[in-house]
Order: sequence, then structure tokens, then C-alpha cells
Amino acid sequence: MSRTFAIGLSAALCLATGAQAQTILTAETAAPNTTPGISIISLSEAAAQANIADIQVSAGQTLTNSVQNVAEGTTDIAAAPFILPFLLSRGVGPYAGIGAEDGAALADNLAVLYTYRVSVQGLFAYDSAGISGWDGLEGKTIYNGPPRGAALTNARLLIKTATGLEEGSGYTGVQVNWGQAVKTIQDGSADAFVLPMSFPDPRINAGIASGAMTIHSLSADAYESDAFQNVAKLPGTVRFSMPVAEMGYNEGVTVMSDDGLFRGPATVGADIVNKSMDFEMAKALTAAFIDNIESIYHAKAPFMPVTWHGETDVEITDMCGPNPLKYHPGAAAAWEEAGYSLPECAK
Repeated sequence: MSRTFAIGLSAALCLATGAQAQTILTAETAAPNTTPGISIISLSEAAAQANIADIQVSAGQTLTNSVQNVAEGTTDIAAAPFILPFLLSRGVGPYAGIGAEDGAALADNLAVLYTYRVSVQGLFAYDSAGISGWDGLEGKTIYNGPPRGAALTNARLLIKTATGLEEGSGYTGVQVNWGQAVKTIQDGSADAFVLPMSFPDPRINAGIASGAMTIHSLSADAYESDAFQNVAKLPGTVRFSMPVAEMGYNEGVTVMSDDGLFRGPATVGADIVNKSMDFEMAKALTAAFIDNIESIYHAKAPFMPVTWHGETDVEITDMCGPNPLKYHPGAAAAWEEAGYSLPECAK
């Protein structure tokens, strides 16, 4: 998706709603048909309707870069899987070139408005590929995300946890930007896909136009293993299970599971701002989010009502612990005025 996707989005929303907001903010997010994409676009709509700000949204971005842009003050708002600020705070992974000291200083500039479940990492493949499950990935070519970002990091870790395989020696990885994801899924570039998913997932629903697919849950044994428990302790990762019957798929998609439950690691994150954002602006944006969780956010896509928008329980949000981010003071005020209780460790 081009950066020009939403340059006119907020302006169009303002014209449609009659809003005359004067403040202009910039935002970056993932593809517009993903949870982070819809979340930021929904915030743009809510802020316009409340006459808070016009938010110019650039969709289809690599969130690794977006998080750094907010930390540096060049972008006002971004979607952020929590693993990214954690890596930034240590100057490792995609931020290794920044270094530990500068990375920690940048991460300290970030603050949360509200949290949500970004996705659930999982394995799927066309039935024609003959992939039996996680045990059938050795020697295969796997599309596991964009060239740089949290999705790729998480996919490599999940494959290693589930199978012991390393990219390069155990399987061949294919990295393609999100804007080309559906094309890559359909064109035969990979045997299988380990990617972030929603339920139901738009990429899978688009992909079945080219053939039936099967989604493979982690086995119950793998889910309860010590290795997976360690994965679930990483910042921005929590355990996730859902009845297969509630995943929202119809003809063309089969879900393989031991016992009728789909299991996997959920990636959680937030829409974040620089902590220098004005208190009243952060409060107003968060209040607009809270007021419109059902009317705007949940209405945008079939998977949005189950993405944990509006949750504050640390078992779901993964705030506190090794996650270095806290709520912006203005955001915390909005949550508490709306009757929510936030843990002290997250404020």
C-alpha cells in the first residue's frame, strides 16, 4: 500500500462529518486491512468527529521504522507491537545500529494511548502444498513477513520454538513487504506461510480464491512446553487460544487442531505517541477512542470486536514487566475518568 493511501483520508472524514479541527497530526501504521491499520484509521475518524485533530495517516508502513519516528518526534502517532520498543530500549535486533544508550533514550520518549491485540502468529498453507503441519516445514520455503519488523522476528522465533528449525539451515525464508502479501501468498513463491493473523483473516480470505487452505494450530503439547512459555514471557507476547468454531472461517478454510482449540502466541501492542505530546491532546485522543470502541472500531471489520480494544488487564495488555512503555499521563486520565482502573506500574 502506498504512503499516499491516506493523505486525504482525514480531510475526507472531516468533510463528511462537518468537523473543523485545526490541529494536524501525523500517524503511521500497517496495512489498512490489519488490526493496527484499522485502529489508527479509526482513531483518525474518531478524532475528526470530536473536532480534536485532523490525523494524516500513512498506511502500509514497516512499524520498526514508525516506532523510531515517533521516538524521534518526526511522527505523532504510530501502531507499535510492544516487542519493538523493548528492542529499541536495548539497541538490539532491528535497532542494533542505534546502540544501547541511544536506543534507551529514544524508547524513553514513547508513551501509550491504548492497547490491543495486534495479531496471532500462525501457520497456514494451501492444501495443494501438502504441508502436514509444523512438523512438515523442514526444507520448505516459508513466507514469514516483511524484510524488517516485529512480524519477521516473531515468525522466526515461533518456527524455532515449534520445530527447532533455523532459517537458512532448516528452511528457506521469503520476506516481502505487506503491500505484496496477498500476491505472494497466491503466486507460489512459498510453500507455507507463518504470518500474523486475525480471525477471520483478510489475507487468508483473499488467498482462498486460488485454492483451499489449512491453518495449523500449535499442538497442545507445544503450547504447554517450557519453550513456548518462554516465548510468552517476551514483551508484547501473550498466550492465546480460541475455539475453532469462533474463528469466523467458512468454506475453503480448514483449521487443524488437537481438540477444537486454536492455540498460538498473540502479539499485543498499542497506538503510541511521544511522551512530549500535550496532556490535553493525549487525553482527548484517548477519550475519543474509548467513546467509539463499539461504534467505530468494532464496526470496521469482522475481526475487530475480538482484538481486545478497551482492555486494561495486564494479563491481556502486557503492560508492566519487561515492557518499557507506560500510559501517557493524559491517556491515563482519560481512562480513569471513563471509569477504568489502570495498574500503578503502567502509569
